[in-house]
Amino acid sequence: MYEPIRAKSVHSTLDGPNPDIPHRSREEELDIQLAGHLAALLAVTDELRAAAPSADLDVAAERIAEQVARLRDGHTPARVPGGRRRERGAAALHQRAQALAGRALVVAASRADTAAAILAAERMDAHTAALEPRELASR
Repeated sequence: MYEPIRAKSVHSTLDGPNPDIPHRSREEELDIQLAGHLAALLAVTDELRAAAPSADLDVAAERIAEQVARLRDGHTPARVPGGRRRERGAAALHQRAQALAGRALVVAASRADTAAAILAAERMDAHTAALEPRELASR
């Protein structure tokens, strides 16, 4: 009733991993994820710096850029000089930065990267503090 299969299945994994397809370890995947979250945090930090320059944001941006470069084997992150100025308010930028720092903290903790976890936690605290006066004033 059924004809027997005459060729190997293209979906078969019985032969083991295919050497033609690159595979990354869990640590490499986490490095890529963490670098992405930190690069996004750096972009938002640069936007905040363009909107309201401060020494704290300047130092934070440099520290974030160092971590991204470390995770990308020395490749510095692409940055727009002076930061991109979008039509978002400071509160929205701080909320975005807080969320990105939280994501970076989760990934840094899962890969046991103490330096990145400390930096992400500090940035979360800083953006939370920047949002608190606005939250209290709106109540």
